[in-house]
Amino acid sequence: MNVWLPEADEVLIARAPVTFATGAAARVKGMRWFRDTERSDIQGELAGWPEGPTYIARSTGDTVARNTVKGAAIAAGVAVMGLLSSQPGSVGPGRSDKGSDTSQDQPDEVEDFPVMWAAPGTLARTLPWQLDPARCSEKQYRTHAVITDRRLVIVGFPYVKGNEKHIDDTVLWETPRSAIETVELREFKIGNDAKITFSDGSWCRVSSVARERLTRYLIEPLHFIPLDSLTPSQRNTAESFAATQAPDAQPPLVKRNACGCFRIEVLAPSTISASFGHSGLNTVMDTNGTELKLTQYHPGDFLT
Repeated sequence: MNVWLPEADEVLIARAPVTFATGAAARVKGMRWFRDTERSDIQGELAGWPEGPTYIARSTGDTVARNTVKGAAIAAGVAVMGLLSSQPGSVGPGRSDKGSDTSQDQPDEVEDFPVMWAAPGTLARTLPWQLDPARCSEKQYRTHAVITDRRLVIVGFPYVKGNEKHIDDTVLWETPRSAIETVELREFKIGNDAKITFSDGSWCRVSSVARERLTRYLIEPLHFIPLDSLTPSQRNTAESFAATQAPDAQPPLVKRNACGCFRIEVLAPSTISASFGHSGLNTVMDTNGTELKLTQYHPGDFLT
């Protein structure tokens, strides 16, 4: 493994897979666009980018036809599931609260689907082309976002199917955290997207199977508690948890949750995988330093 690591006095906080997002509404399904502030296509203006596909949003007629076929299929599926659920011992489909069928941003999610919105000379225009699934297939190459207490870094590496530990990082792009204005979660459809707006007004829409891990510490204040500020029992719990992880585990990151409990997170570079990034090794302790069982967690104690 050749894993990118921050400088000695810099704190590694999270690592997660990331790509530009993909349209999910019928009109823009499977598509994405790179736009300036006049909504013109700028992919041909992006320095160093190889040529990519040119998409045309589907017409209203095409969309209606696709939805009609989809609706019939869904109706048939619902009928089958209804029959199955009426049988003794049957189990219905799993339910997730993540994602929504209702768009909160019709112009940029239903009528159009920009994943880059950038005037000339702005930061979003410098993002690497390897983030685009249409230019760089995830079957051969993966891109990860790495979060530290100083910066957001995009790394890339060749993907070897079946070998999740084969990571040979190349730094593709980076920016200081101060250049990030806001990070907003986008729930439309499967709920894997996030919109990152930079301080110059440009933005990008990205997708990650580990979205919460990717965005958590770009949204939340860092506010990690120094180990020497913990009580002896709290510090012992935090350090003992870190000691049970991989040999290269970093010092534990401790943060107080809204309920008053303490979240303990540990990162170990050797546990990074090509498909999921860093899985996040974490536990929760109470104010007495007692590690809690999962059944004792408050809703805000859980991490995804």
